[in-house]
Amino acid sequence: MLHASSRTVRIAGVAALAGMMMTVAIVAATHQSEPAPSPPVAVREDVRHDRLARELDRCATLTMPDAGCEAAWAENRRRFFRQPATEAEDGEGTAPSPENSAP
Repeated sequence: MLHASSRTVRIAGVAALAGMMMTVAIVAATHQSEPAPSPPVAVREDVRHDRLARELDRCATLTMPDAGCEAAWAENRRRFFRQPATEAEDGEGTAPSPENSAP
């Protein structure tokens, strides 16, 4: 008789384990998690910024000094450090920077 009851206990244990595994699988399949927060939307900058970006891309490929590139890098530094704009808002010229000024 001992043999018959141990077999029944094993079957009941396996059935209980299978039932719990099935429950976990169903809950995992039907559980709706919160969506991941969307990344911040990139707002398109003005045309001047696009022009500056294109000029900096062009300058990155040059090997010789170029006056237009110097002005573009100066404008980029000014924007990066959030310094006030110079008199030449259109990027044609820049105020002398400490690196370029004569002693």
